[in-house]
Amino acid sequence: MTGLDRDDALDRVEAIVDAVETEPMPVPVREVWVYGDVALGLDPVERLDVYLTKDILMDGDADREAEFVDSHGIQGVGKSVRAEWADEHPDLLRANPNGHAAPEKCLAAHLVDDDEPIHLEVCNASFEDNVTQRLRGAVDRGAYEEILDPRGACLWVDGTRSEDAMAKLRASELPFPTLSESLEMLGLDPEEAETAAGEIHAWRAEQEGATVRGDVV
Repeated sequence: MTGLDRDDALDRVEAIVDAVETEPMPVPVREVWVYGDVALGLDPVERLDVYLTKDILMDGDADREAEFVDSHGIQGVGKSVRAEWADEHPDLLRANPNGHAAPEKCLAAHLVDDDEPIHLEVCNASFEDNVTQRLRGAVDRGAYEEILDPRGACLWVDGTRSEDAMAKLRASELPFPTLSESLEMLGLDPEEAETAAGEIHAWRAEQEGATVRGDVV
């Protein structure tokens, strides 16, 4: 799959919001954003970029961790992800390389099919806060491809949908500058902004199918 028609991409976004709003998630989700191509009004959308802000799991059941270590060889169920969710979706339980339940991978498995051209960013910080945090860290490391495209729209927060934002997405009415101009507005000089934008675009072009990245700020 090389991309999505714009209407199909927005239908997928709405389906993700529906799932977050109505279905048990592996961890609490506080915000759903879209950014990049879909926010710019492009058609087709080569990759659909979705950002989820997750909260710390406060209603877990740590006493059940050993049960899932025995049954799945995965630690942290009941601490990092809900045991009740894992009971309902044992096939969607995912771990990081250290064998601990990975909230971002579990969310991706629940919300996105492997062959869809969708990238999911999952972080404990809101999109707007993480844009600046990620920019500083990526620039310090020279890892421009890790910069978060700041051109985003919030579609759902704390149980409330933004019907206005979705309507503007449907009508391609959200005005955004180019990526390099956006990065200049965040403090990069023009030459570095152009370089960073080029590396971000190149990284995205290399991705196939569904991808996910977890981040902690």
